[in-house]
Order: sequence, then C-alpha cells, then structure tokens
Amino acid sequence: MNHIAMLNACAMLSYALVAPVLAGDLPQGAVSLTPAQLTWKPGRVPGIENAALIGNSKAEGAYTERVRFPPHFVIRAHSHPDPRSYTILSGTWYIGYGDKFDEAQLQALPAGSFYVEPAGVHHFVATKDEPVVLQLSGMGPTATRFADSETIPK
Repeated sequence: MNHIAMLNACAMLSYALVAPVLAGDLPQGAVSLTPAQLTWKPGRVPGIENAALIGNSKAEGAYTERVRFPPHFVIRAHSHPDPRSYTILSGTWYIGYGDKFDEAQLQALPAGSFYVEPAGVHHFVATKDEPVVLQLSGMGPTATRFADSETIPK
C-alpha cells in the first residue's frame, strides 16, 4: 500500500475510533466540527497555532489537524518523521525543498492546493502578505527536526 493510501486508510480508521460526538444525534464514531468549535493552541514551532481535529500528533496513530500561520512567517529547513498530506484552506502557502532556506526555490500553493510530503525530507516554508490556514494528516508521534541545529524559526 502506498503512503497516500495508508494515510487515507488511517484517517478513516481514526474517524471510526473517535469517541466524542460533538453534535447531537450523530452516528457513533462520527465527528462534526464547525470552525467556532476548534480549539487553537500554540504549535510545535513558536508563532503558529494548531487545532486537533482527530487523533493526537504526539501519540501513536493517525492524526489530522489545522495549522494557522501569520503573514510574513518563515520556517527554515526541517523535516518530520512521518509522511504527511496537506491541503491549503486559505491564503497562499510557499514551500521549497532542500537543507537550507532558498526563497528562489519557493513554490506558491494557493488555497485549494494539495501536496504530499514524504517522511524525512528537508523542506522550508513561508507565508507572504497574508495569513495561511492549512490542514494536514499524518501518523504520530510526529516532530519538527531542523536541518541545522543552530537554526531558529523566524
């Protein structure tokens, strides 16, 4: 099974295993959240916020979360131990690949874009004049590992 099929299967399993039902009379295991019901918390990188939708990115198993980034934000080259899939919900997201941040390598992904990031691949990201909200799914536990231990996110 390829990693995209695995992420989709794990996400479906997670939906079936989620205990809390947040709206009245939903079938067992169903989850229904409005934007107002999301609980935003500080993210793994200072300056961003995460809202867990299903699962827990710090625990074993599938997770899906929303992530908010402010305008003019950069995260230097880093990787994650899990393969991830991303959908950009609002704003334009900029991503590039390599061991060092290189603005010339950034690819603009407007709202509605989707991409998959393999585990362990160094990449860097940025926002420009607008905030960005994206949704990501992966297999926990996850982490953010910077390519250069001296690098501090801006």
